[in-house]
Amino acid sequence: MNKPSFITQNEALQEDFKGRTNYWMCHPEVTNARDLQICRAVLPAGEAHDFHHHPELEEAIYVLEGEVEQWVGSERRLLKVGEVAHMLPGVVHATFNISNHDAVILAILSPGTQIGPFMVDVSHEEPWASVRSSHEQ
Repeated sequence: MNKPSFITQNEALQEDFKGRTNYWMCHPEVTNARDLQICRAVLPAGEAHDFHHHPELEEAIYVLEGEVEQWVGSERRLLKVGEVAHMLPGVVHATFNISNHDAVILAILSPGTQIGPFMVDVSHEEPWASVRSSHEQ
């Protein structure tokens, strides 16, 4: 089936995720994408996408608005507009909005599909459950 080449936010695949809406702008369910997924996500002040990994997917997180505390493995950086973090498959990462304003990011993942789980949450496992607090000491 031939799917559209142009996608508006209203046409995106909308996903309710932990109290916010993610907009899958490029996804095999929306476009003819095979090797690419793009998700626009708004992280309200104080919200996060806690420590997790994608077993089969490479990901880049690009900041469109605001700034976020980005973790890639045990490394932490403050990302601002126009900056990016890159993760290979299986690399644990997390995104925290520690500001008082919304942050908007694009999550760009490849390939477009996977056989196993999309995401594995490790936020309750060590060292990820305490890495932020131990990093601040």
